[in-house]
Amino acid sequence: MAYRVELTPRAAKELERLPRPVQKRIARWFDVLAEDPRCEGSKKLEGGSDLYRVHAGRDYVIVYTILDDAVVVLAVRVANRREGGPSRD
Repeated sequence: MAYRVELTPRAAKELERLPRPVQKRIARWFDVLAEDPRCEGSKKLEGGSDLYRVHAGRDYVIVYTILDDAVVVLAVRVANRREGGPSRD
């Protein structure tokens, strides 16, 4: 069953600010997450939250939550790890 990928307003703005080639790389990861949100390379973040992260290349990270009941992957952050994006578990 394929999930629908949605972005929070913050994640959408972060994505818009990225260079076009990086946006395309992130979009490919959204396709992967739609097929399997718990794919290889994804990691549940510590701290009791229901957030996961996946590295979209070496420098960018997607932070998301999985809404299984609604069959939605909700991206909450799309950020460059060096510019204050989440990089720790």
